[in-house]
Amino acid sequence: MPGKPGKPVRRSLRGVPAVALAAVLAAGALAGCGAAPKAGTAALVDGDRITVRTLGGTVRDWWGQLQSDPAAAQVWARTASAQGADPGAGPGSVPAEPGEADMRGALNLLVSFRIADEAAERAGVTVSDGRTSQVGELLERRGGAETITLASGLPRERARDFARFMAVQDALMRHFGADGVPQSPANARATQRFQTLLVETAAAMDVEINPRYGSFDPQQVAIGPVANELSTPGTGSPQA
Repeated sequence: MPGKPGKPVRRSLRGVPAVALAAVLAAGALAGCGAAPKAGTAALVDGDRITVRTLGGTVRDWWGQLQSDPAAAQVWARTASAQGADPGAGPGSVPAEPGEADMRGALNLLVSFRIADEAAERAGVTVSDGRTSQVGELLERRGGAETITLASGLPRERARDFARFMAVQDALMRHFGADGVPQSPANARATQRFQTLLVETAAAMDVEINPRYGSFDPQQVAIGPVANELSTPGTGSPQA
């Protein structure tokens, strides 16, 4: 994607909520082994462990912060409604506690961060700290980096990680020739190559998900709900 530094990100994000972009990447970034990791482990990514305690603490922090950010809560509630969840009593409302879908969503992102970095390495794409800062500043202008991170399902302290995640996505899309024009042939080709890279990268990695958070669907390349959520929506509090 040609242009001066900073402009490619603006074109790639224009008109598309950052939360939606993250959801697309998260949905396309999980793949690998369906084996269950050992007790106390939420996920393993090439031997790198995300513990149940870490995941629980992350979701607890996010949930508490979401209550104090009405803008993030409204975006989160709209996204939850669009995905068929029951976010609360009314538009922008937040239920009393997070559900299993929120735990799964946070885990999805944490795992996706690692897979996206590996994909960039495989493609020979480097994302500098300076580029991450540029994207963070862009998110700040588009509603607040911390607010966008909260609306995506992670606490404020993950805003830097989230900005890098977005920067990696943009760099890979530009690497594959995206022109930033919605529905253009170049963007369509870049998106296909981008998604193919994520699937191939994840398939080559050893990714294991604790079945308490759902099951991996290789066709959807995402963590699906646990069996009893398929017919009856379930809720639950994060556990340390």
